Amino acid sequence: MDKTRKLTFTAMLVAIGTLSSHVFYIPAGFTKLFPVQHLINVVSAVLLGPAYAVGQAFCTSLLRNLMGTGSLFAFPGSIIGALLAALLFAKTKKLYMAFNGETIGTGILGAIASYPIAVILLGKEATLFGFIPMFIFSSLAGALLGCLLLGVFAKNKVLDRAKGTPHYTKQ
Repeated sequence: MDKTRKLTFTAMLVAIGTLSSHVFYIPAGFTKLFPVQHLINVVSAVLLGPAYAVGQAFCTSLLRNLMGTGSLFAFPGSIIGALLAALLFAKTKKLYMAFNGETIGTGILGAIASYPIAVILLGKEATLFGFIPMFIFSSLAGALLGCLLLGVFAKNKVLDRAKGTPHYTKQ
């Protein structure tokens, strides 16, 4: 996929993530769980690679925060998850590794990275391991949906067409 297609697809994913953030979220304390972001992270990690996946996660988090539909915890959670999903997929070319990367990156590493934001920047009482179950639940649900979506795309050869490979069917 050339740079223009990757940039366009990234912008579309950012738009989907931003526009759907006020519809599909789960309020959990002073965080907002957003499984759609994890779905988008897996899709961008697999189709676009690490740089575009991280850019997509950052831009979506920024826009969600500017619009008031996100929280500061979106930054470490989504960016670390997207990066780890993309790196593991790039290394192995296995869809389940993108799932694992998103779940571990967001659910564990992103949750740990969110702890200082809660305590220092927001002045909220938080426990380090209080974030992990919430982040894992959200990332598991979204990453699973992302993998299922990509599996359907692969089965129907949508990925070949997205990458610019011609696809012909007999009629």
